[in-house]
Amino acid sequence: MAKKAPRRTAERILEVTLDLFNRFGEPNVSTTVISAELRISPGNLYYHYPAKDALINTLFDRYEAALNELLQAGDSVHNVEDAWFFLHTLFELIWQYRFLYRDLNDLLSKNRRLETHFQAVLHRKEKAVQAMLEGMQQAQALSAPPEALPVTSTSMVVVLTYWLSYEYVRDPRHALEPGNAHRALLRGAQHVLNLLEPYLEVRQRAHLRLLSGAYAPPPV
Repeated sequence: MAKKAPRRTAERILEVTLDLFNRFGEPNVSTTVISAELRISPGNLYYHYPAKDALINTLFDRYEAALNELLQAGDSVHNVEDAWFFLHTLFELIWQYRFLYRDLNDLLSKNRRLETHFQAVLHRKEKAVQAMLEGMQQAQALSAPPEALPVTSTSMVVVLTYWLSYEYVRDPRHALEPGNAHRALLRGAQHVLNLLEPYLEVRQRAHLRLLSGAYAPPPV
């Protein structure tokens, strides 16, 4: 049987870098640590990615591309169950690139490209969430005055953006470990959707409570 071709070094570098950034935080991972983890020379690493910012920007580009594709589904949400799975999928993507959110303020202060692109990400998130709310409004799953939709969508994006920071503050040593992903994602989706409860149609409100109970994170 023919041996599988080895993965390209550039791709391996990105995979290992993402894992290290997620585990230890981007500020705590140097290019020396990355090359040592890969068992390659620093020169080999720099050949593919001349600076640490090149690694960060490439990982962010992948996150942004996946996010843009996912956000397109926002306007196809018509009820609480659709919204639950849309938001949970969004949290899964954020978790996959959680170093961006764990170290967000530090990254933005050091990386001008990331600063400008993340502002665009926030704008697209707000548009997608507002489209979700408008779809639910049209489907009579919720009833809110028009002026409430932009404010609510912004509040939901705030929770989406800073939920993992909150999780990290609650338990810095363990919150962002892979074994805690399921619990953190469920809590995040639940808290974002709870912002809609005052506007939900009665049956939709009952269904949200049913979903919250069915998918409740197991006790710690």
